[in-house]
Amino acid sequence: MSGPPPRSPAERPARGADDPVTGALLARCTFPSGGEDVVCGVSGGADSLALLVLATAAGCRVTAVHVDHGLRPGSAREADRVAAAAARFGAAFRSERVVVADGANLEARARQARRRVLGPDVATGHTADDQAETVLANLLRGSGVAGLAAMRAGPLHPLLGLRRTETEALCDHLGLVPFRDPSNDDPRFVRNRIRHELLPLCSDIAGRDVVPLLSRQAAVLAGDADLLDAVASLVDAGDAAALSAAPEPVGRRSVRRWLAGDDPYPPSLDAVERVLEVARKERRATELPGGRRVSRSHGRLSVSPGASPPRAPAALPPRAPAALPPGAGADDAAMRP
Repeated sequence: MSGPPPRSPAERPARGADDPVTGALLARCTFPSGGEDVVCGVSGGADSLALLVLATAAGCRVTAVHVDHGLRPGSAREADRVAAAAARFGAAFRSERVVVADGANLEARARQARRRVLGPDVATGHTADDQAETVLANLLRGSGVAGLAAMRAGPLHPLLGLRRTETEALCDHLGLVPFRDPSNDDPRFVRNRIRHELLPLCSDIAGRDVVPLLSRQAAVLAGDADLLDAVASLVDAGDAAALSAAPEPVGRRSVRRWLAGDDPYPPSLDAVERVLEVARKERRATELPGGRRVSRSHGRLSVSPGASPPRAPAALPPRAPAALPPGAGADDAAMRP
């Protein structure tokens, strides 16, 4: 007498950390302790579905949030797929909708819209491949140490130790069918050209996979950026004499943090240099983007008008060492700047 037909992968029970495939990947992630609340941004792609699976396997109380940008017909069906995955793995779910018109700077505007609805403490499914792409993108923008440090491994980026092929393999193992966003192939976006053209070219020239190298470089530079921040926090950015006497990299860092305040987008190097010129009495004042003006009076720098002046930066707490991606060994030190 034959038994019931075998269930499809999607109908099988959710697998936690006791599943050897899930457990092996989880060991290289940086989720918070089990029992903590974690909000995950889940688009329905392989990386974000893996984020959902691994966060629940880590024992976190997970809420999966899907953001519909309304840029494609049928995008609401993607939310239904994420909702089904969340239910299968025991996570809560909510869907948000934002309106982003097509046009210039679409990628940046969509990212900003997501951040507004997801909030600052959302976990994302960025992998080591995304980290490498971010390093190259920031290099092309002329970023300094902080930009080249890219994303930091930790509760907000818990999958930086994994590769994109591994998140895809996990979804296949669990019978999850990821959604493939056609915009990921659109050459209008710089990141897509980096992913499909520049990274493969770099690997070809180097004769090896450069993703682990770039990820390791970001981890090394993250420590350098933290050290600079700690030293810069000791300089009063409003004290013109202190800024003028500080080593130039420290002075730049102090001004940069002072002007940025809570804004995730720091001021340009040109704006920072002009403020340092005010501190050194090479100019009396300078205009900043957004209508602000920095001036010097009685040895002090002040910002006016616009929003309330930035707060003087506090010392940053030490960060935990960034997790290194697989394949980044000691021989990669030769690739560091």
